[in-house]
Amino acid sequence: MMRRIAVLDAPTNLGLRPPTSTSVPGCAKAPGALRDHDLLPRLRARDAGCVTPPRYDPGDWRPGDGVCHAREIADYSLALAERIGAIIDRGEFPVVLGGDCSVLLGSALAMHRLGEAVGGRIGLVFVDGHSDFRHPGNASYVGAAAGEDLALVTGRGQADLAALEGRRPYFRDIDVVVLGIRAQDEYRLDLQAAGITTRPVPALRAEGAARTAQWAHEQLADCAGYWVHIDVDVLDPAVMPAVDAPDPGGIAFAELEILLAGLVDTPHCLGVELTVFDPDYDPDGSYAAEIVNTVVAGLAPVTAPEAVPPRLLSARPTPAARRGGSADRVERSAGVDRLDAGRSGGVNGLDALGLAGVDGSGGGIAAADRDGAVEAGQSGIAGPAYAEPSGVAAALEREPVGPPASAGPGLLRRTSPPAQDSSDPKPADENGADLHKVDTA
Repeated sequence: MMRRIAVLDAPTNLGLRPPTSTSVPGCAKAPGALRDHDLLPRLRARDAGCVTPPRYDPGDWRPGDGVCHAREIADYSLALAERIGAIIDRGEFPVVLGGDCSVLLGSALAMHRLGEAVGGRIGLVFVDGHSDFRHPGNASYVGAAAGEDLALVTGRGQADLAALEGRRPYFRDIDVVVLGIRAQDEYRLDLQAAGITTRPVPALRAEGAARTAQWAHEQLADCAGYWVHIDVDVLDPAVMPAVDAPDPGGIAFAELEILLAGLVDTPHCLGVELTVFDPDYDPDGSYAAEIVNTVVAGLAPVTAPEAVPPRLLSARPTPAARRGGSADRVERSAGVDRLDAGRSGGVNGLDALGLAGVDGSGGGIAAADRDGAVEAGQSGIAGPAYAEPSGVAAALEREPVGPPASAGPGLLRRTSPPAQDSSDPKPADENGADLHKVDTA
């Protein structure tokens, strides 16, 4: 049973600091740039319109003032959550085109509402080159929500963003899987201490993208479903420099395509968002074209005629030793009642998705972190094998295990990124900190 895709534009740049004192972040142009390459007709998707953001105006914000644009981001998140919820109520598969990573707050709010409606928990697969886990507990100050989105949606930070509608957290720590961060991510140890599962690029590449998608699904087996966040800076800057904060040591387009296909090739996946592409760094549109090709191929399992009908797997016992890394100290509770597509009844139109009637509850060289090296913890390892939709199984048959981390960017498609103009200095605060990096992690 095919699932129809609905594409919703979320062209907000409110979560980023300005790239220079006289410009604004260009990621607000991303949805238009991707549409220019025929994204919607190639996906055979319904045009779900656009959630128009407020004006970008940092005003006189200074470090210590909290998250910049907080009120505007909160209002925008409420509006975005409504639109995502309406798409799901129609039985469609939402694809949200950001915009910066602050769009995750709207998606997270929509998922928390959904979980409450069906009596289950919704998880998050967070595919990003950075952990975006800065919060008042681990940083001297916060400011750019796009560098703090994972912290906010897991309940850390100021209540006007982390507790919209009195909901906090939107995602529980043990219901989050982080994929694609760099080996020396600044907040990796904080993620592990919180019990958030991670698979950095070296481990992702060593296991392979298809197996990593299967593994991520396994980690969220106790959830009723999950949302997928993709920041295109997970890609290596050798193939995708058109982002606000490129870091070496990322993955290739081919790997992202396989990873996305594996994540969506299950009725557990409720939707996808794509963030941080900045057309200002893509004057000829070649990177937009690569992104569209990757997204169209990666989302093919959603609309394939042989796609698995919407359903959710029955609960399985939680293994005694689940993931093998230090993040595994938090165990998921077993026996959470699942959503059953065969049951009668519906909640807010969710029966169309099979979500009604609920009873229960480095690729490349490891990059240096942004503000000083932090010792990396262990990466997770694949859990026990389990039955997966045929599309993923087929991908597993086709995909060899990735090259070792020492393989470097030779796997990547594009080898000659445009030269960067080093004469354009990045803004700094009064202490000399590089705001382009500090606040857009």
